[in-house]
Amino acid sequence: MPAPEPEQIYERTRQEGKRRLSRPVLELAATAVVGGFDVAIGIAVYGLTAASVAPKGGEGLAHLAGAIGFGIAFVFIVVGRSELFTENFLVPITGLAGDRGSFLKLGELWAVSLVMNIVGGFGLAMILTSEGVLRHGSKHEILQLAEHTLHFSPLTAFLSAIVAGALMTVLTWFVEGAAESLGVRITMAWIIGTVLVLGSFNHAIVGVVEMFYGLRFGGPIGWNQLFANLGIAIAGNLVGGLVLVTFARSAQVFGSKSGG
Repeated sequence: MPAPEPEQIYERTRQEGKRRLSRPVLELAATAVVGGFDVAIGIAVYGLTAASVAPKGGEGLAHLAGAIGFGIAFVFIVVGRSELFTENFLVPITGLAGDRGSFLKLGELWAVSLVMNIVGGFGLAMILTSEGVLRHGSKHEILQLAEHTLHFSPLTAFLSAIVAGALMTVLTWFVEGAAESLGVRITMAWIIGTVLVLGSFNHAIVGVVEMFYGLRFGGPIGWNQLFANLGIAIAGNLVGGLVLVTFARSAQVFGSKSGG
């Protein structure tokens, strides 16, 4: 089958955006909690995989293998129709009706998905970081991942977050509109999840749950640092998702229409 035209992708995305904006708060909260669970599982898989590879493969190969393992979290999110805060830039904005009510629903969507992602991620991470739940060596690998983000300067954290926001919004463009098959959606989700962690790009939800793991494992991470990075990540993700991708894709579609 030929690839869909940008206008077709945009229309599919717009319909999905309308659906997301029309959901009741309870449904939104439930899907966001599960999205947080998925991220927490992905970080656990990262630690287990990296710990298995590190003794013979070294830290570099262990990080690569762990990043590939983490990618399964995004597969869970896409296939299971849970959601992350950062999935809600391009999709619901295309579905805005332009009235005050739809903008209020967008604010509700962002606020509820962000808070409930964190609630779900922290809740499952508390269980997974309890003594003896994860195999030996996982703690060390997850701590290294969390401390890498901790050592970002504010500017680096912000720039890294821009990349993360752009990656996530590109993912939603493909998953919600461009991909014709479940196999392509799974592949795209796994690739983006892997790249996100391989590059340690500062994704608001992944980063805050990583740092919570680090805090629980006794790393040099305080609540003030965790929430400071969360604020920077949200700002950068918004810039990357809205300015670099949502604006560019919208301009692509409307430019194509005017040219036609």
